[in-house]
Amino acid sequence: MADYAHQCRSPTLRTVTPDAVAREYNHPAVGLNSPDLSDQMDDQYTDSSVSDCESSVSSDQSGAATSPFVGSGLMELQEGDRVHRLIKERFVSRLGALGGQVTVAGIHQNSYTGEAARARAQAFQIYSEAVQKKGGGDTPNVRYAWYATSKEGVLKILSYGFGYSGKPENNGLYGCGVYFAPDNHPLESVKSAPIDEDGLRHLLLCRIIMGKPELVSPGSEQSHPSSEQYDSGIDDLLSPRRYIVWSTHMNTHVLPVYVVSFRAPRCLRGPLRTPEESRKPTSPWMPFPILISELSKILRPSDLSLISKYYKDHKGGKISRHMLVQKVRQIAGDGLLTRVIKSFRTKK
Repeated sequence: MADYAHQCRSPTLRTVTPDAVAREYNHPAVGLNSPDLSDQMDDQYTDSSVSDCESSVSSDQSGAATSPFVGSGLMELQEGDRVHRLIKERFVSRLGALGGQVTVAGIHQNSYTGEAARARAQAFQIYSEAVQKKGGGDTPNVRYAWYATSKEGVLKILSYGFGYSGKPENNGLYGCGVYFAPDNHPLESVKSAPIDEDGLRHLLLCRIIMGKPELVSPGSEQSHPSSEQYDSGIDDLLSPRRYIVWSTHMNTHVLPVYVVSFRAPRCLRGPLRTPEESRKPTSPWMPFPILISELSKILRPSDLSLISKYYKDHKGGKISRHMLVQKVRQIAGDGLLTRVIKSFRTKK
């Protein structure tokens, strides 16, 4: 199994040439289920609801400044490098209207120098294989994803991992874990990236082991998978905008690979979504009465009766919505629920 930038099967990591990296980025190894940068965009943000405060980027701020990561163990990719071009084009194109106001100042590659960095890269490879074996030989479902942090945060993560502060920075809405934006949806990470003293923002482009993800509802207090069959979390079964790597997995299931430094308008206002996206429900669940009606055509009467009981318990305040969702998923299974919800959304 090939790692994105390095081979991790032996104690000594062997660096792959930039061309080899570019080939894998465009044509990922079988089983890694990584995004293909040559894919057509599956979404376009055309609503330019961005304020005009400091929205222009002058030509003398195009990235000619000294690298902010000199001596950090990061290798700066040159403008003409194929990997640099692939990452830059992918990143900017996925920002839609905001892309025209973003200037990529530099892209750095993690060179994994030092014993600790090499050990983390090896651990990532070992856990990838372990997740694959646990899934019965299925893919470990390794994905690229964005993580917004400060320049100092980048350096600390590379040195100490994501738990350097004692707790994940994103502990909150979807439980105790580290939240990533899917590779094809970097907008939320761009909006949350802090600005350093040079006017730059920074995103880590990581590989994360998703394995079998489970749906996590807002307000969750999870800090680990709900059962042995799951490995990570997502906020939507059909079109996730957040990947959740639990606090128990954040230094084994995440491998920082690149740092993208860029300039963007200081003030970002509005949803930056298309009208079609704005009409989409934010929850992956259809109304429960309709869901139960659809499931009645498929499930055994005993299973349907149990789901109806849990729904009544929820309506009566006996169990939380999160508990209801977990119970329904355990009874019906994620595969069936995904098909039913997708069919409902298509009809809507």
